[in-house]
Amino acid sequence: MFQQSPLISHMGVHVEDKPFKCGACDKMFGQKGHLKRHTKIHTGDKPFKCKVCAALFGQSSSLKSHIRVHIGDKPFKCEACDKMFGQSSSLKSHMRIHTGDKPFKCKVCDKMFGHSSHLKRHMMIHTGDKPFKCEVCHHMFRASGNLKSHMRIHTGDQPFQCEVCDKMFSQGSSFKAHMMTHTGDQTFKCEVCNKIFGVSRNLKSHMRIHSGIKPFKCEVCYKTFGQSCNLRSHMRIHTGVKPFKCDVCDKMFARNSVLKNHMLIHTGDKPFKCEICDKLFAHNSVLKKHLRIHTGDKPFKCNDCNTMFGESSNLKDHMRIHTGDKPFKCEVCNKIFALSSNLKKHMRIHTGIKPFKCEVCDKLFRDTCNLKKHVRIHTGDIRK
Repeated sequence: MFQQSPLISHMGVHVEDKPFKCGACDKMFGQKGHLKRHTKIHTGDKPFKCKVCAALFGQSSSLKSHIRVHIGDKPFKCEACDKMFGQSSSLKSHMRIHTGDKPFKCKVCDKMFGHSSHLKRHMMIHTGDKPFKCEVCHHMFRASGNLKSHMRIHTGDQPFQCEVCDKMFSQGSSFKAHMMTHTGDQTFKCEVCNKIFGVSRNLKSHMRIHSGIKPFKCEVCYKTFGQSCNLRSHMRIHTGVKPFKCDVCDKMFARNSVLKNHMLIHTGDKPFKCEICDKLFAHNSVLKKHLRIHTGDKPFKCNDCNTMFGESSNLKDHMRIHTGDKPFKCEVCNKIFALSSNLKKHMRIHTGIKPFKCEVCDKLFRDTCNLKKHVRIHTGDIRK
């Protein structure tokens, strides 16, 4: 059977006449073989199988190219940096790093990209499309890599280990920044607090803490934030979304940090210790409050009477003396109170609950004040 020579076959590429038409998409081809190969895109036919991993391909050239993944063959070399590639298309794409060529343009905002995949991912910003879903907390992501990274929050996986100091990291970017502290490679330093960053954008983001700039605005309540992640976290107040679930009691939380704090209830872990009295606390914020007992520090001041308080909540309660505000109402008799603790104490009149017991005669009382008075009968300490 007569076969067309490779040269004659190749010359069909340069001929303007393309007599072979695809019946599915109307694309024209100069050679029947090219049309036949193209048709597999529509039929899904993949007759070429990899003997190593059983992956299927529509073209023999694609299988041949794929085989290099298994054998490690990288025949295509970048003349600028000597990096090797298994695919000519990968080399072509890589070369744009050196040339600065960005042939892929976003039709919405005119931003240019060096790779079609980057344009595709960028378009999701405009469409709002987030096709990758976390099966644990249902958070959505634009890229599979972001989902993979996010999953380590749930699994606790830290695959990146520093070979110098053995410190573990869940994110590659954090690991990379850390390694620079050992290697002395270029780092980005905050001139205000000397904190070191491995990536310039992280320093830029950090600088907003010092500058007070808050470019991210909530469209619901107009509150502004210095970081986009803080805005995303804040938005859950409005949406009611609570993606972080406690595996012990199924309670849901809007922020992962709050879930972590909550988990200490179940574990009983109290990692924060008072250096003065050795008392242990589950949360650092509670330890800070506790330390004011020892230091006598009262940083919260009433602007009306200059009384000082150790906690902001105590100042808030105190202010009701000046404002006359009584926000806590008894649902039984409609009596109102300035403090929730006073309402709770009052409710025992209606419920009859007497939670305070005399250890001598087992008599019960509604509040500690009456119990203390009663105990004096037993101790002989009778005060007028």
